[in-house]
Amino acid sequence: MTVTQQEQRPAEDGSPDDPPTTSPFILYLRDDEYTEELTLLSNWVRLLLVPVYAREVSSAAPWCGQWWRHPEAVAQLHGLWLAWQELTGPDAGLCGPANWHRDYLEPVLNSLRNPAGPFAGCKVGAHRAKEVPHTEPY
Repeated sequence: MTVTQQEQRPAEDGSPDDPPTTSPFILYLRDDEYTEELTLLSNWVRLLLVPVYAREVSSAAPWCGQWWRHPEAVAQLHGLWLAWQELTGPDAGLCGPANWHRDYLEPVLNSLRNPAGPFAGCKVGAHRAKEVPHTEPY
């Protein structure tokens, strides 16, 4: 199953080949655009990423069922999804999927599922917000 942005959302003027006028990265989106993008990302995570690539949850490899409540996870998973679209789409070369696995999938999953990563403290069925470090103004 391939779930991509382009298939789920047409360009504003109806032309699928027009480049976006702003960065497609989710952290730059606001309000309705953010909500729509998060919904599309959630579909990809729920329908493709987790069923195919997620391994059993343990204290050594945590996962949060409410991953969208962790901004770091949203950012990393969105970047992973953008890379998926570019490297597995019809214009990707034959090595695109292998490159996606090597260069994107493993590093992102290792970062997210690290015991000190964004899901630290989360347990199956229980989300725990991560305390953000304090920073002083410049």
